[in-house]
Amino acid sequence: MPEYLPPAIFLMGPTASGKTALAVNLLERFPLEIISVDSALVYRGMDIGTAKPDAATLARAPHHLLDIRDPTEAYSAAAFCDDARRLMADIAARGMVPLLVGGTMLYFRALLHGLDDLPRADAALRKELESEAAGRGWPALHAELAVVDPVTAARLAPNDSQRIGRALEIFRLAGTPMSALLDRDQSELPYRVLQLALIPSDRAVLHQRIAARFDAMLTEGLLDEVETLRRSYALTPDLPAMRAVGYRQAWAYLDGDIDSVALREQGIAATRQLAKRQLTWLRSWPDAVMLDSLAADLESQAKALLERHLRP
Repeated sequence: MPEYLPPAIFLMGPTASGKTALAVNLLERFPLEIISVDSALVYRGMDIGTAKPDAATLARAPHHLLDIRDPTEAYSAAAFCDDARRLMADIAARGMVPLLVGGTMLYFRALLHGLDDLPRADAALRKELESEAAGRGWPALHAELAVVDPVTAARLAPNDSQRIGRALEIFRLAGTPMSALLDRDQSELPYRVLQLALIPSDRAVLHQRIAARFDAMLTEGLLDEVETLRRSYALTPDLPAMRAVGYRQAWAYLDGDIDSVALREQGIAATRQLAKRQLTWLRSWPDAVMLDSLAADLESQAKALLERHLRP
């Protein structure tokens, strides 16, 4: 390992915690380039429901890894690691500092520690698990996961079919819990990383923000966005893009499975569950500097930390 490692910044936090606004303000003070760490922002045409930065924000603060996949395509933690490491090297070569911003905690974890030990997806086993879920229900499979991998099960909702299925798939293929495999350090990231975690001091305020943001998404045309996506692509509701929070509830509404009241209630509840999972990751995150995302002096605190970290 070389004596000098170039700096990098991680800015992590739950949905609606103000990560983008803080990142844009930091960009105007320091020589940073933003890399998005978000499994939904990679998809083209998914703008309203992902709270993708608008054109004015992107003009002030361009983001890497936005709009790089069609919603019919897969994007994995491994693909993110490849993209992020390449971009970080390019940014550092330009004399700039990579600022990785987002809430997809698995991507941050994979970038720091690698995912080489995780077995690749097995289509036959996944179909078997889906068949089991059709008969027993995803909560029953979640209970099974809690027996073999309680650490992973504790951060997943009982109906989180995509993640429960993947965790059980990994256990059955590897004979080892996913949480244990993730704990194995792989290739070290060759940067000095300052890890900032935005943790709201008042959960109620975060919940208010989540509700207000989901209402704004509905007003701005989330349903029209999903209708357009359904017309433009050969989408199915089980695609990862359409399993994203907000999109799966909009899909159910458009199919007539729920009414407008349930759409709002379920969308807000699912977003709150996502934030809870993100906070569970962050509270046990090693080496993170915890910052109150509601603090009046949040920006000055963050700037002081970056000043020290970027000092030669």
